Amino acid sequence: MSEPAANPAATSFPAPTISLPLGLEVLRTYSGALVCLEILFGGLVWILVASSDVPVPLLQGWVMFVSVTAFFLSSAYLTLLITGLADRINTDWNFLDVFYHFIALLFYFAAFVLEAATTAANGGAHVKPLPNSTDTVLCITYPRGNIFTVLSDKQYSINVAATVSIFAFVVTLCYGCSMLMGFKRWRM
Repeated sequence: MSEPAANPAATSFPAPTISLPLGLEVLRTYSGALVCLEILFGGLVWILVASSDVPVPLLQGWVMFVSVTAFFLSSAYLTLLITGLADRINTDWNFLDVFYHFIALLFYFAAFVLEAATTAANGGAHVKPLPNSTDTVLCITYPRGNIFTVLSDKQYSINVAATVSIFAFVVTLCYGCSMLMGFKRWRM
């Protein structure tokens, strides 16, 4: 008797290519730690932008879209690695890792720049309470640029925390480092 013919569907797909460990061991790698930092700081950007007033809805809408989308995609990616499901999906995970982190880096850098521009557009405006009164006064010295926003000191501080100071910049750096590490794995 001859052996049955091999199923062409079973032989036409290559085995999945992944050089990261699966399961909880992925958290012990630099790449796993960076993805955790992306999720942590990306969530903080999402919270801070959501808690601020929206002086320019189009710009901050993009920042919210990027932070929420990247948060959920990074969470899904880490979940696939921790549960080991990445080993069951036949694809080149090293390439997908580089591609995802490249797109996330571009989007987060654009979001970082737009949020910083919105914050910087507060320019010469200051909202100050009048002495011995419950009223406030708006003092405008000289607006800089084409976009002019009026933020209270608290909202200005929240926007600065979301962008310039730490979080959006740190997330952008995390995505950049993840992309470089993924590129090294992909080229090996």
